[in-house]
Amino acid sequence: MQYDEFKNNDYLERMVQQLNDDGAGVILTTFDDLINWGRSNSVWGLLLGTSCCAIEFMALGAARYDMARFGFEVTRNSPRQADVLVVMGTITYRTAPVMKRLYDQMAEPKYVVAVGGCTISGGPFIKSYNVVNGIDKVIPVDVYIPGCPPRPEAFYYGLMQLQRKMKVERYLGGVNRKTEANDEVNDNETEKAKGGQV
Repeated sequence: MQYDEFKNNDYLERMVQQLNDDGAGVILTTFDDLINWGRSNSVWGLLLGTSCCAIEFMALGAARYDMARFGFEVTRNSPRQADVLVVMGTITYRTAPVMKRLYDQMAEPKYVVAVGGCTISGGPFIKSYNVVNGIDKVIPVDVYIPGCPPRPEAFYYGLMQLQRKMKVERYLGGVNRKTEANDEVNDNETEKAKGGQV
């Protein structure tokens, strides 16, 4: 917008002068907040769709459920460029090693979203000999989106929960996931709280 197009230049000039006098020209925040804001609003997903949940996910890219508004429309076909693995559909024991390999090839920080009853618990195939009863037995899952298949609104809710999780993490320093060292510290604190000696 050109300077001449403003209706009230005097008011704007006074406002800018006041902001400069008060030292408000510097944005103060933590690097964690800034980085997490950028990461949560530009989620790059790697899609692993094996059945009907993947068809339902395709509706998110259409005009009615435009996922570009939320910042997760970019999907990558390479695990090296993705930060979220979205697993949709039935995962068999034959597919599980491929899914694990894709997860291992992703760079940290990485997240997993389990979509649909088949992915979360085996769904209607829970007693089948060849279906994994929940991908959390193979890789760690951050967000579960239940349904058979879930509606696009459920997809949105689950992906927005992932964005909220990203925003509160510590990107620079600190540990977000459970590690053996953290487990040992937590066990010691639990023993102290119970009155035991460590």
